[in-house]
Amino acid sequence: MVVKNIIRENTYLDSIMLMAIGNQIKQLAEAQEASLIMGTDANKEILKNIGLLTAEGQKAGPGDLVIALKVDSEAGSQRALKTAEELITQRANHPKGQQAEAPKSLEGALEVLPGAGLVFISVPGQYAADVAMEALENGRHVMIFSDNVPVEEEIRLKKRARELGLLVMGPDCGTAIVNGVALGFANVVRRGPFGIVGASGTGIQEVSTLIHKRGYGISHAIGLGGRDLSQKVMGISMLQGIRALEEDPLTQIVILISKPPAPEVANLVLDALKGLKKKYVVNFLKGDPAEAKKRNLPFAAALEEAADLAVSIHEKRQFAAVRFSADEKQLTAKAAEERQRIGAGKHLRGLFSGGTLADEALVILSKQIVDIRSNIPLREDLRLVNSWESAGHTIVDLGEDEFTRGRPHPMIDFSLRCDRLLKEADDPKCGVILLDVVLGYGAHWDPASELVPVVRKAQEKAAAGGRHVSFVASITGTNEDPQRADAQQVALEAIGVQVLPSNAQAARYVSLILAS
Repeated sequence: MVVKNIIRENTYLDSIMLMAIGNQIKQLAEAQEASLIMGTDANKEILKNIGLLTAEGQKAGPGDLVIALKVDSEAGSQRALKTAEELITQRANHPKGQQAEAPKSLEGALEVLPGAGLVFISVPGQYAADVAMEALENGRHVMIFSDNVPVEEEIRLKKRARELGLLVMGPDCGTAIVNGVALGFANVVRRGPFGIVGASGTGIQEVSTLIHKRGYGISHAIGLGGRDLSQKVMGISMLQGIRALEEDPLTQIVILISKPPAPEVANLVLDALKGLKKKYVVNFLKGDPAEAKKRNLPFAAALEEAADLAVSIHEKRQFAAVRFSADEKQLTAKAAEERQRIGAGKHLRGLFSGGTLADEALVILSKQIVDIRSNIPLREDLRLVNSWESAGHTIVDLGEDEFTRGRPHPMIDFSLRCDRLLKEADDPKCGVILLDVVLGYGAHWDPASELVPVVRKAQEKAAAGGRHVSFVASITGTNEDPQRADAQQVALEAIGVQVLPSNAQAARYVSLILAS
C-alpha cells in the first residue's frame, strides 16, 4: 500500500467540489482512499488522523491544495493522480450548473434581489460577522450558516439586531424554515400550527419531521446557532424568536429546543414565557423539569417526546409517553438475541452527524451505561483524550468543528464516518454501532448508497473474525425529502441494520441490547 501527497500551490476549490472529485477517484480499482483538501493546519491534522499525511503534505500552506492518496502501488498512484488532475482542471474551468456569474458582495446580491428580507450567509468564518453586520444595517434579518465565528462577534451582532428589531439566526445555524421555505439542512414538511425556536439544527429537523409524520405541519422553525443559550450569549435570539412567533397568526403552539443550556439562561427564557398567549413546550437537553413545572410549562425530556407532547396539547388529549412505536416485547426479545450474538462486555460506538442527536443519545443511554466517553461529554471527566480514538463506550459528534474545518459537514460527506465505522467494527471490543441518518435539503443525496457497502464490509470482516456487530440507526426525514425516508430504511434493513422511527427509540433499543 502506498500513501502519496501531491501539492498544487495556490490552488483553491470549494469543499463540495473537492469532495466530489475525491469520491470519483475512490471509484478507481487501485484507490483505497482519496482526500482533496486545502493545506491548513487543521486539515493536515485531519489527514494525519486518518493515515493520509506524508512529509510532503506537511509542507503545504493554507492556500495550497493537497491531493492525498492511498493506493495499491506506485503505478496505481500515477493513474489516480492523473485522474485527479484531469478532474480538477475540468471542475475549475467548467463549474457544474453555473448559469450566470453570482454576486460577489452583499451589495451586488441586494441589487439582484432588492426586496429580500433575509440574508443567508455562508462564507469563511473570519468574514461572516462583517457581512452579517452590513446586512443588519441594510435592514435585513440574517441567517449565518458559517461556523468558526468568535462568540464575541455573535454577541455584538445579536445585540445590534435587537436594537434594530431584526433577528440573527446563528452563527453555525444549520437549519431554519421561514414561511415554508427550507433553509440550510432542512426537510420537506407541510405547513401547520406548530412553531419551533431551536438552538439546535438537527433538533429542529427531528421534531419537525416527527410532527409531519403525525399528520401536522410547521409554521416557522427559527434556528439560533448552538451557543445562543450559553452564559455568554444569554438567549438573545431565542427571546426574539419567541416574540416573533407570538405575533404570527398561523402559529398556535411553540416548541423550544436547545442543546444543554446554561441553567440561568434557561430560567431567563422560561420566565419570559409568563403571560404570553401561545402555548409552549420546552425541550432543553439536561434541563431541569422542576423549573418548568414551577412555571406550569410542559417539559419534554427528549425530542420525540416534545413532538408528541405538542401534538397532544393541540388535540386536547392526555399525553402518554411512548417508549417504542413497535411492539416492545418483540423488540426486547430481538435485543436479547443481539446481546447473545455480540457477547458479554462489548462496547457501544455511536457515530453521529447531528450534534443534538448525539446529545440526546448520551442523555438516554447514560441511564443504562454510566460512563460514556465523547467529544461532547455529559461530564468533563468523560471527554475523549483524542476524538479520533474511541475508548470504552463512546459516542462521537462528527459534526464538531474539529472534524469539519476545511471539509464538508458529515451530513454531506460520509467519508470520515465510513472510515471511522470500519475502524470501530475492527475493534474486538465493539459490539454495537449506533448511527443517525439525516435527510433533507443540503444533506447527502443518498446516504444508504454510502453506508450499505461499508456496513456490509464491516459485517464481513467481523464475521471472518468470529464476531458479530449489531448496527442500529434512526432516520431523520420524510418521504417527501429528495432521499425518501422509506427508501433509505428499506436499503438499510436489507443488510440487517435495525432502523427505529426516532433517535430516542434507537438509543433505547441500544440500551436493551447492552442491558446486563
